[in-house]
Amino acid sequence: MRFDWDAGNVAHIARHRVAPDEVEQVFRNETIDLNYEMVDAEERWTSVGHTLTLKILVAVWTMREGAIRTVTAFEAGKPLATEYMKKRVE
Repeated sequence: MRFDWDAGNVAHIARHRVAPDEVEQVFRNETIDLNYEMVDAEERWTSVGHTLTLKILVAVWTMREGAIRTVTAFEAGKPLATEYMKKRVE
């Protein structure tokens, strides 16, 4: 699994108090897809998942040249985090 990071997307997620390694953990822990849409002719997915410390994150991402490119990532709100955890234990 490859990730596409640059100063722009790293700075953007940092404003949400999220680090690149946390986003990578979310993908390695099997995300649940929430949404798919086309934005400026680019496919974008919204997924939810957890880090190794059980921080529940929402990630908006796309694929570019075979790598996952994070558009944004932020901590899930309590209702979504609770729903996510229920689905994970089912």
